[in-house]
Amino acid sequence: MQRKQLTRRPASWLTAALIAGGAYALPMAGAQAACATWAEGVTYAAGTVVSYNGASYTALVTHTAYVGTNWNPAATPTLWSAGGSCGNTPTATPTPVSNTPTPVTPVPVTPVPVTPVPVTPPPSTCYATWTSGGVYTGGTRVTHNGVNYEARWWTQGDNPAQSGDWGPWKKLDNCGGNTPTPVTPGPTPVSPTPVTPVTPSPSGPRMYVGYASSWNTSLYDLSTTNIPSYFTHVNLAFVRPDTKYVKGSYAFDQEIAGFEFAEGAATPNGQKKFTAQQSQDLRNNIAALKARGTKVFISVGGWSYSQGSQWNSFNAPHIVDLAVDLGASGVDIDWESSGSNCNKGDAASFSCSKDGEIANIISSLYNEIHNRNAGLKISIAGWSTGAYYVKGTPFEEGKVQWGSPFGGTMYSVVKNHGSKIDFINLMSYDGGDYYDPREGYESYKAIYNGPINMGMEIAPEGSGSAMLRLNDGGVAYDAELLTGQNNVATPYYNVETLVKYIKNKGRPNDGFMIWQIWKQRVHQAAPAGAATENSAGRFVCQNLPLSGNCSDVIPVLPKL
Repeated sequence: MQRKQLTRRPASWLTAALIAGGAYALPMAGAQAACATWAEGVTYAAGTVVSYNGASYTALVTHTAYVGTNWNPAATPTLWSAGGSCGNTPTATPTPVSNTPTPVTPVPVTPVPVTPVPVTPPPSTCYATWTSGGVYTGGTRVTHNGVNYEARWWTQGDNPAQSGDWGPWKKLDNCGGNTPTPVTPGPTPVSPTPVTPVTPSPSGPRMYVGYASSWNTSLYDLSTTNIPSYFTHVNLAFVRPDTKYVKGSYAFDQEIAGFEFAEGAATPNGQKKFTAQQSQDLRNNIAALKARGTKVFISVGGWSYSQGSQWNSFNAPHIVDLAVDLGASGVDIDWESSGSNCNKGDAASFSCSKDGEIANIISSLYNEIHNRNAGLKISIAGWSTGAYYVKGTPFEEGKVQWGSPFGGTMYSVVKNHGSKIDFINLMSYDGGDYYDPREGYESYKAIYNGPINMGMEIAPEGSGSAMLRLNDGGVAYDAELLTGQNNVATPYYNVETLVKYIKNKGRPNDGFMIWQIWKQRVHQAAPAGAATENSAGRFVCQNLPLSGNCSDVIPVLPKL
């Protein structure tokens, strides 16, 4: 991935519910007493008014005032606002109670037999009948075979009866007012009903991965409000490969972890450090995204962190500690070493000078995760021509693009260690006029059986003179593939062509990736005719399709 130094202003207050240590804080049973004195260890619901040092404060969000954190109202403007009426919560008026006990004479009670009366519930309302061609957004209710369902997110073609607990449809109730048939006590012979086999769905849902840069952004940007629900993964960029992160330190600043959030960035006036509150807020925002269905990975490396010797000091335990403390779901390895030279031999003899380095990175990380039962996934950022230039294959130099200095650098690690990698985010861009992203995808597919996410680089950034466009203007999505003509391929680098190709020629669980989520915000506006974060994402969501609400947008956030 490329890294640009950009500017922007941090958000002003917390937008996600606070979750300590990656686990939700349970709401307190019942309302807080009006103007009760603030105390540690209490869970306060949003809108609760408390008293602290003689002043009243109103809770902005539901949270727990964990002991030892000193999250008092005066010190945490992200949690409390000054002021508030003590009359917002009704106060119960106690009734005087006499201290003299009143003797009670027991009254014998004769049990009265009660005959159960069957109650027929009123019929539930039926909704419009579900159709396989209908398009349904989140919250829409339909009826299918006498059962009501509600859409959890945008969906088309998903049978509600086969949705299950985690699918796009939530089962509500039956409808139509059928009268229940009385049941006679005692065993009744039941004739088995033939079961129609259900064709299993693909091995996994299609992914939509977005890299979120941390430089000149705020940790509070990482929220469910700013990131559309159709994003299945967010890769937080970037972590230092040589990080010395210590478990439990919550040192998420640039000096230690590598993140360049405004709250922890290196500045001309010195290195900023995360406060305890900011560290907790970042963890809470990650947890809120995960609860919504968007997993957050930490992405290690990137172009700037890959040009020195940092990968030589890669330490898997430190990386896993950081991911676990953040509450992340996985680790993305964005190894962009520019000093690896390949012999371009045949499949049996092909090798590159830094095969050992990347193999050790993947293997040590995989072993650390599994030895600790950390439950983290591993993805890699696959270079555009990373599986090219193997003699005797369709991707041999001369049959595909000539002259890429990085051709084949990912071949050995993917072929020999692919079982340790959960999915690949293919950087199918930055390869020049002759690079064909479809051929790049096929080169990885030939040596890797897992999901591959086709990459799109949002304009105006676009190395290799390629600018991502939204549609192809009529170009066939599968034309001029692997012809050996080394043709100019830029007409095929557009969202419509790539979506059609993956949908028709790819595997059922292949998806898409974009670099990057904040592109239009941290760069200038995209040129005329270019795809944007929103137009590209919504097109993929609607046409691949993806789970989630395809109407969601990345908001226009202010720049510094």
